[in-house]
Amino acid sequence: MSTPTGSLLPEGAQAARLQWRHRLARLWRGVFFTATVIGIVALAALVYNVVNETVGLVAVQYAVDPATLADQPLEKLDSAALIAILEDELRRRELEVLNEAQPLTERTQADLLAVVTETVLKGEIVGTWTFMESLTQRAAIAAEIQEDFPRATLSFRAWLTPEFLVRPMSSYAELAGVRTALLGSLWMIGVTLLVAFPVGVGAALYLEEYARHHWINRVIQTNIDNLAGVPSIIYGILGLAIFVRALGTFTSGAAFGVLDSNGRTILSAALTMALLVLPILIINSQEAIRAVPTSLRQASYGLGASKWQTIWAHVLPNALPGILTGTIFAVSRAVGETAPLIVIGASTFIAVDPSGLFSKFTVLPIQIYNWTTRAQSEYHNIAAAAIVVLLVLLLSLNATAIVLRNRFTRRT
Repeated sequence: MSTPTGSLLPEGAQAARLQWRHRLARLWRGVFFTATVIGIVALAALVYNVVNETVGLVAVQYAVDPATLADQPLEKLDSAALIAILEDELRRRELEVLNEAQPLTERTQADLLAVVTETVLKGEIVGTWTFMESLTQRAAIAAEIQEDFPRATLSFRAWLTPEFLVRPMSSYAELAGVRTALLGSLWMIGVTLLVAFPVGVGAALYLEEYARHHWINRVIQTNIDNLAGVPSIIYGILGLAIFVRALGTFTSGAAFGVLDSNGRTILSAALTMALLVLPILIINSQEAIRAVPTSLRQASYGLGASKWQTIWAHVLPNALPGILTGTIFAVSRAVGETAPLIVIGASTFIAVDPSGLFSKFTVLPIQIYNWTTRAQSEYHNIAAAAIVVLLVLLLSLNATAIVLRNRFTRRT
């Protein structure tokens, strides 16, 4: 005898329980959606706050009118013309001090323009306003400047420009740039990758493919997992003790004939950052290696391949997309770190570009921190511009990880 279709539907307590489960599912879906919306709103607020500071009105007052120095804007003058202005307007002792720091003939046009602005024009920014203030209160701002600073010039300025990327640091915010900090970050990233990638991948391969289930290996694995959560300042103290002090002869370059440096160099910073990201890189690499099917290894062994041949020809190619993704994400963390580098002794102001492993340096996060601690509002504007540069750098690293992952995934 067949059962009626209606009797297959839940009834009584079962129907009530099913309705309760559906309500619970809708509740959790609403919670997850709300969390997503809150995250998007917070991110949008962050982006708005940063971008709002990178563009706006600026009031500048000069002790010397730029029009009295040249027939055209100083920005369009070449290096020879700017040097001629400095020689005409400055005293001999002032020129000697400038040449001792760096010969004028070896400076770029942007460097010379900054020197002219600081020493000859003696420009002073008397007021800055955000993008929204500039749009909604322009008339009131112009009236205020005309009353308080009648000699000041009010202009609309974008702090984030191509020149901002190529100019060195300057004590005058209007002419300051992030070239030195950006080069320092790129140097540090490169050396960190060269050190951390082979060590991290090699350790992951050993732990996953060679290590036996022994208590020593379990202790090593536990320590690696714990080190991934250690505060970054601890790594800074470790780097200070080992790379700056104990190994200062090597990290300063003194062992290789470099005499004008100390242990607080790019090499020390990169080695410290390598220690910082190594646990993360090892864990990510282990997950990628563990995701390779065991059947692939067994097929390779069945064809007579050795263990290393199996790892090199099958395990690594299949795990490489995940390894590269984890590597880039780990290095992205190093790019944004500040505390370890402050402990090591990275410079907060340096106008000389790094030229090697034993150079003094600074990085974008430290430069941003330095500018945000200044009382003048114009430094907050260039700090916001530097934040945008740092975000673009991080997004570029993440995009590189995605491209590499997709490319190697297609190959395998």
